[in-house]
Amino acid sequence: MAIDPKKHEMPTQDPAVRAHNFSEVALGYDSETAVAEASRCLNCKNQPCVSGCPVNIHIPEFLAKVKEGKFEEAYQIINLTSSLPAVCGRVCPQESQCESKCTLGIKFEPVGIGRVERFVADYHREHNTASAEKPASNGHRVAIVGSGPSGLTCAGDLAKKGYQVTVYEALHKAGGVLVYGIPEFRLPKSIVAAEVETLKQLGVDVETNIVIGKTLTIDELFDMGYEAVFVGSGAGLPNFMNIPGEALKGVYSANEFLTRSNLMKSYLSDPDTPIMKGGKVAVVGGGNVAMDAARTALRLGAEKVYIVYRRSMTELPARKEEVEHAQEEGIEFLLLHNPTEIIGFNNPDDPRDERNGFVTGMKCIKMELGEPDEKGRRRPVPIEGSEFTIDVDTVIMAIGTSPNPLIKNTTNGLEVNNRGGIIVNEDGLTSREGIYAGGDAVTGAATVISAMGAGKLAAKSIDEALSA
Repeated sequence: MAIDPKKHEMPTQDPAVRAHNFSEVALGYDSETAVAEASRCLNCKNQPCVSGCPVNIHIPEFLAKVKEGKFEEAYQIINLTSSLPAVCGRVCPQESQCESKCTLGIKFEPVGIGRVERFVADYHREHNTASAEKPASNGHRVAIVGSGPSGLTCAGDLAKKGYQVTVYEALHKAGGVLVYGIPEFRLPKSIVAAEVETLKQLGVDVETNIVIGKTLTIDELFDMGYEAVFVGSGAGLPNFMNIPGEALKGVYSANEFLTRSNLMKSYLSDPDTPIMKGGKVAVVGGGNVAMDAARTALRLGAEKVYIVYRRSMTELPARKEEVEHAQEEGIEFLLLHNPTEIIGFNNPDDPRDERNGFVTGMKCIKMELGEPDEKGRRRPVPIEGSEFTIDVDTVIMAIGTSPNPLIKNTTNGLEVNNRGGIIVNEDGLTSREGIYAGGDAVTGAATVISAMGAGKLAAKSIDEALSA
C-alpha cells in the first residue's frame, strides 16, 4: 500500500472563532485518523525517532499498537518512559525532536508522532476507569522541589519504584509552568490535573503553598528524614530590556501576564486579580512564550496585538505551528524591530490625572542582520535614523527568564553558574551530596520535554545512589 506523503491534518477551531475564546485550538485526531497516521510509520530497525526523544518513548512500538487499534496497549508503552503523555502530545516541539529524526521525513513529511501520542493519552483518560496501582514501598523517602515537568517526571519515575515521594509546590496548584505559563487554549488545565492525579494514585504526595527556601529550607528537608532532594524549581525570574519606561503601568513580564490569566483566572468578567484588557498590545520577543502572551491578550479583548522581534522570521524561535496559529488569528509581526523606550502619559498640569503613568506608546528602531554571533545566528544591528513610535496601551516583555535565586541563597554549598543556573554533573547531582537538580533551574528557560528528560535522569541517579 502506498504511503501518504503528508501527515494527516490536525483539525482546529476556526481562527475567527477561537481568537475570542480560551477553548483548545487543536481538536485532536479521531480514532480513524490516528490509525491512518500511525500506519505511515516505517517501523525502522534502528528507530532513529527514539534517539530524538529526551525521555526515549518507544515510538515505533506504540505506533504499531495504534495501527492495530490497540489504543490502551499503546498508552501503556508510552507510560513506561513518560509520566506526562497528554502534556507532551500537546506542547512538545516534536518537529525538532523525534519527528526530525523520522526516516519517512527524508522524502515525505514525517509521521505525526505527537499528534498520535496526544490521541492515545486522551483515549486512555476518557476510557480507562481503573486507578494506577501504587507500588510496594521500598522504605526510602525523596523530596521534590517544584511541581513542573521536571519535578513531576522525577516524582513519577521514583514512585513507580516504590519511593515515598513528596512534591513541594510554591503556588496553590500543582503543575508549575504547565498551569501558570501555558494557556488553556494550548494545554487545558484539566489535562494537567489528570496527570497529577495519576501520580497521586502512585503514592506521590503533593504539598502546595510551600516555598522551599522560605517556608522550609533544603537542609530542613533532610532533617525531616528525606534521603535525597531534587530541585526542579524552574526559571521564574523574568528578564527585562532595561530601557526607559519599563516601570510604567501597563508593562508586564510575560510570566506575570500569563500567571494572572492562566492560574489566577483574570480572564473572568469580574476577576479578583486584575489584568489589562482591550486596547493595543505589543509583545516583545519571538519564542513560544511570546506567542502565548500575544494570543492570550487577543482573547482578553485586545483590538490589536503586535509581536515585536529583532530578527527575521527565519530566526524566530517559536514553534512553526504556534506562529501559524498566531498569524491566522490576526496578530501582526513586526520583524527586524527592537524597542528603545516605552512612553507613558504625563499631565504636568494635573498630577492627579488618572491617566498619568500609563503606557501610551513604544519607540522602536528597525534592524538588519549583520555578522553571525557566537551561536551562529546573524546579529541584529540597528539602522540609524529608522526610529518610529507605535501606539500601544500594554507592553509584555517575553525575552526569557532566569532561575530564582531563593534556593541558591538559602542552601549552603550549592554552586551556580553566572546565569544563576544550578551546576550539576552528568548524573544531575549538584555540588551538595544528596541534592540533585534539573530542568529550567539548571538550564534557564527551555522546553517541557527537556525538563522531563532531566527529571528522568535525576530519578535514575537517585535510585542508583539510594539502592546501592
